[in-house]
Amino acid sequence: MKTLKIGAIATGGRGLNAWQAHQPENGIEMVAGADISEEANKKFKEQFPNAETFSDYRDVLKIDDIGAVFISTPDYCHEEMAIAALEAGKAVYLEKPMAITIEGCDRILKTAMETGSKLFIGHNMRHFPVVLKMKEIIDSGMIGEVTCGWCRHFVGYGGDAYFRDWHSEQRYSNGLLLQKGAHDIDVMHWLMGSYTKFVVGMGMLSVYNRCGRRSEDTPGCAVWDESQYPPLTQTGFSPIIDVEDHNMIMMQLENGAQATYMQCHYTPDSERNYTFIGTEGRVENIADYGHCEVHVWTRRGSRQNPDVIYKLKPPAKNSSHGGADAPIVQNFLDFVRFGAKTNTSPIAARNSVATGVLGHYSMRNGCNRQDIPQLSKEIIEYFDNNQVKK
Repeated sequence: MKTLKIGAIATGGRGLNAWQAHQPENGIEMVAGADISEEANKKFKEQFPNAETFSDYRDVLKIDDIGAVFISTPDYCHEEMAIAALEAGKAVYLEKPMAITIEGCDRILKTAMETGSKLFIGHNMRHFPVVLKMKEIIDSGMIGEVTCGWCRHFVGYGGDAYFRDWHSEQRYSNGLLLQKGAHDIDVMHWLMGSYTKFVVGMGMLSVYNRCGRRSEDTPGCAVWDESQYPPLTQTGFSPIIDVEDHNMIMMQLENGAQATYMQCHYTPDSERNYTFIGTEGRVENIADYGHCEVHVWTRRGSRQNPDVIYKLKPPAKNSSHGGADAPIVQNFLDFVRFGAKTNTSPIAARNSVATGVLGHYSMRNGCNRQDIPQLSKEIIEYFDNNQVKK
């Protein structure tokens, strides 16, 4: 088989995830990377001595024999770069969220369909072992028909990761319900078997607006440090903070089920806690990566006594994000080379963005109901057919 040559748009930060795609023994080679950081490109070059490096992502797209690219840049760059890569005929691995507007997502989908270039969205939580186990339980019928879903998202690192750099501004991220919550909204859609029909949101900037700020001339440092707590005793936060630090949405799904998602960035602990309730039982995760458990109740009793407990061990292979990054990268490569079925879905990615965008709009405009705009039948059928035109 012809060697698949790949490029990395962003060679540092989240772009490190693309490095594991380099598998010369399997006919896959990293041949180019682009980043505005000279230091990131230097480290990339040390890892891949034969690869070319650039400061402009467009130079990667000009290399004809590159078949696929990983786009791991900040959210506000996704739309422009994804469309340019698709138009250049490259298969695209695009980090979530797909874009920061619904219109941006729809333009990406339309471009992918019109060009025939493959589009894959990096919703790696669809490869989290704990999520896969809950999906297996739900799909088995163990808890009956799922009619209710909740997620409590404790983001203990929120003050370090999202309020010290570009994430803190709506113009770059839209908001953290979108930037961070897109993962969880997608998981809830996937496990509950339906997309949001309409959403109502409520949220506030209640803590980080009262914290010490850095000057505009001082670079942001979004590095987790255990000592950087509690928030009101800290400094070095972004000079501009206009995103909410806690968010809540209620979602009415198309299939009649209902869901809620709650997110807080100034809590000291970190965990995504999902529960799904059906006509015959309930499932809940305890911890979301590493050594975690999935509990199931199918008879009446106390919460402390589940009927079934699944104990999950960390994946044997070293991989970030709870073991999800390695399999999602491999899923993308198999999709590009062999047309393999994907765990992720561009349609689902768009609908998670739409829910997040309109959840933020709701909370900022009177907490009113916002209806999710529908995609055309043509677009839905194209992506449901694994991006093959009928």
